[in-house]
Amino acid sequence: MRNSRIGGVGHYVPENVVTNKDLEKIMDTSDEWIRERTGIVERRYFQEGVDTTANMGAAAARKAIQMAGLEPTDIDMIVFATLSPDYVFPGSGVLLQRELGLKEIPALDVRNQCSGFIYALSVADQFIKTGMYNNVLVVGSEIHSTGLDFSTRGRGVSVIFGDGAGAVVLVPSESNDRGILSTHLHADGEFAEELAVINPGSNKKERLTHEMIEDGSIYPYMNGNMVFKHAVTRFPEVIEEALSKNGYKPGDIDLLVPHQANLRITSYIQQKMGLPAEKVMSNIQKYGNTTAASVPIALSEAFEEGRIKEGDLVCLAAFGSGFTWASALIRW
Repeated sequence: MRNSRIGGVGHYVPENVVTNKDLEKIMDTSDEWIRERTGIVERRYFQEGVDTTANMGAAAARKAIQMAGLEPTDIDMIVFATLSPDYVFPGSGVLLQRELGLKEIPALDVRNQCSGFIYALSVADQFIKTGMYNNVLVVGSEIHSTGLDFSTRGRGVSVIFGDGAGAVVLVPSESNDRGILSTHLHADGEFAEELAVINPGSNKKERLTHEMIEDGSIYPYMNGNMVFKHAVTRFPEVIEEALSKNGYKPGDIDLLVPHQANLRITSYIQQKMGLPAEKVMSNIQKYGNTTAASVPIALSEAFEEGRIKEGDLVCLAAFGSGFTWASALIRW
């Protein structure tokens, strides 16, 4: 069975920069409070009439396709991860297909929130391993800024999230020792409501009511302590799982690219794994938490900065709503 490898990476972030100082003007918060609790300094918000979940994904995808030395028409399949699709239905995968001018290839949408990109990467990897497809486009794209509660009530969540997109093109590997060595996916639905948007949901006779708007249940809810507790447990576990599967130790990692959830979580993982700062990619300071887009954006930036070179051992890891968590170990 053949391997798949990342042939190209790319990312796109909106031009609209929103700083902590900007948020101070619309809610009771402070730059110091946000930095201390999250590590975030600024984030990007979409521009209406310019950015959509699909076209941001397309912008990232074009860069990845070009880097892979391919044309858009060479893509055999799209796997699109997002929790903020352009429409309730259809999914954003077909809209991305239209943006890129692709014809009749399959477009699969993945809903695994912060773990979505690694779940999508694993799905794409299986299609290449089995020989069904050769060039699979994997995209993570999010617009959070239109679904946040920008009041003091919502500040604990709303200051965290930003908008953006990242993409990779998976292609067959010429060597079984190069490419995606393994992926590892997990979930535990016991804690589904601890990080969720509960309303509007299909299990209500009235999909949207004034009461839902007034009580804030249309906005993201997060039990921060519960999420932190599970994240700092599951992150190291799933990284160790990937390393053990392939006969490696933490010290063998050349670069760890974790989901950008919170700088404190990233710092904890770094210490727990015994990794120096230069071996852990962190860009949450600039972009906040972009959910399914955070891993591919960070991966693309790391490559642009020269922090990934051929032969490096790269580990991707994520934890998020569901709860879901995942990892991928890659020989670049």
